[in-house]
Amino acid sequence: MLTGSALALTALAAVGTWVYGAYSMSDPATAIRAGIRIDGSRISVKMPTCPTDKVDMVEVYDSDSEKLLWRASGPKTPEAKQGVVSLWNTEDFLKASSGKQPNPLPTNLDVSVTFAGSEDGTGDVFNVRKVKAAHVSDGQYWTREGAEKATQIDAQIKCHASN
Repeated sequence: MLTGSALALTALAAVGTWVYGAYSMSDPATAIRAGIRIDGSRISVKMPTCPTDKVDMVEVYDSDSEKLLWRASGPKTPEAKQGVVSLWNTEDFLKASSGKQPNPLPTNLDVSVTFAGSEDGTGDVFNVRKVKAAHVSDGQYWTREGAEKATQIDAQIKCHASN
């Protein structure tokens, strides 16, 4: 009987540890922040990057329905390669889906990027109403922490110095 109780306690501890780990890893307070700005019909995002990171692909989803709204790869501009992307601007990419920017926009946009030469990437979910209401200054992006400059968004990740 004591062995059964010990096994049950061990199993319970393992499940509790797993649940805590899954919760804390998905906790938005500890997640990397990306930024967004909406200027009329133009939507721009800033994904955190290191100087050695190069964006390969951008995907935009309706966060509520998980429907893919737009995908682009092979950024042409230095800004897009470093994580400053104008969404639905097909001219900035070698390849882009033909999807038009929805009007009205979904309540929540889920934007993610993957980096060239790896499967690593980053992303964030943005509440469109909150972003529009924020009225961020030129050179700033709205994040869940408030308005930030691109350098502040990049500064949250630790970059390894190139040798």
